[in-house]
Amino acid sequence: MSFIARQKNGLLCRFSTVIDTVSDYNMTDEEYIEMCAQKAREEAQETLKHSLRPFEEVKASFVPTNMSRDEFNRILKLMEKE
Repeated sequence: MSFIARQKNGLLCRFSTVIDTVSDYNMTDEEYIEMCAQKAREEAQETLKHSLRPFEEVKASFVPTNMSRDEFNRILKLMEKE
């Protein structure tokens, strides 16, 4: 876990509660955003490599609580087109 703080000089630092110290400092807002974007890219790549589930699980998991079965079936047809 960690948190971000605005330093006295206006830049950002990241404090890690795992190692109980500063892990990044003197970051601009843009550098912080890029750091977050890079983490998100890496997480997305890991998901695509190791966590994809079979499409049939989408069908098996549907519960008509927030979408009607008719709407779900309409979307399924769109997703199943080659």
